[in-house]
Amino acid sequence: MPDTPAPTALIAEDEPLLAAALQAELARAWPQLRVLATVGDGHAAVAQALALQPDVLFFDIRMPGQSGLEAATELAERWPSGAAGHPFPALVFVTAYDQYAVQAFDAQAVDYLLKPVQPARLRKTVEKLRQPSAIRSGSAIEIESTLEATLARLNALAAQVAPPEPAATPATTPPAAAPLRTLACSVAGTLGAAVRMVPVSEVLAFDAADKYLRVLTAQAEYLIRTPLKDILPQLDPADFWQIHRGTVVRAEAIDLVERDESGRLHLRLRGTTERFVVSRLYATRFRAL
Repeated sequence: MPDTPAPTALIAEDEPLLAAALQAELARAWPQLRVLATVGDGHAAVAQALALQPDVLFFDIRMPGQSGLEAATELAERWPSGAAGHPFPALVFVTAYDQYAVQAFDAQAVDYLLKPVQPARLRKTVEKLRQPSAIRSGSAIEIESTLEATLARLNALAAQVAPPEPAATPATTPPAAAPLRTLACSVAGTLGAAVRMVPVSEVLAFDAADKYLRVLTAQAEYLIRTPLKDILPQLDPADFWQIHRGTVVRAEAIDLVERDESGRLHLRLRGTTERFVVSRLYATRFRAL
């Protein structure tokens, strides 16, 4: 029988001495574990995790570029669908947060280590990681559902441990964006270039495409140069749902939501034949699937 592959890990910690100390303690607590790489910022953590696909991630919460939570969220969103043999890694956050914030980690069932890492506490974490339940295996659809649940937990955790924002004063409170009623869309007219005024009430979807934003109605498709991020604050979130970083759809136009063989969600709108991908980040809207 072939030998079971040694478990692997990635450490993301911006303080080299702490990273080295964690790796040394891991070598004592879990000799079989191979640390594939140590990186010092959130963006590198995402890139290396996608490239190496380790079994365990040790992410520092406070890192340059991206926090550990932001890096883990991006990684869960970008993790390949249906990657047989490469389930999403077990996550362990390393944090210097106080006890109040640590309660948020417990509430979201996410393991954590407090700085400085204590050998006895690390051994308990290793015991958890070595349990069969820590291995996220299953069918493509089960793995996809696990990724969606992981993203939901990470978002809830980020909301709980975020530092409180200073109270806004009337002088600093930005005015609310005025609701968008009509879009000015360039079209070809009989006398040359023209502008068509498209009511937002007719729009089924906004979909980013290169430097343009596609505006889809039941009758036609238009292109505008306004970025989606500028359009979003002017849309009623009850009417328009974001389903992807670059896609917003009219909620009442959603006709069908289905999972493909890899477990990813897609939806169809009444009035168009297009099929839109639902990002894992927004899949919780359709939790029944």
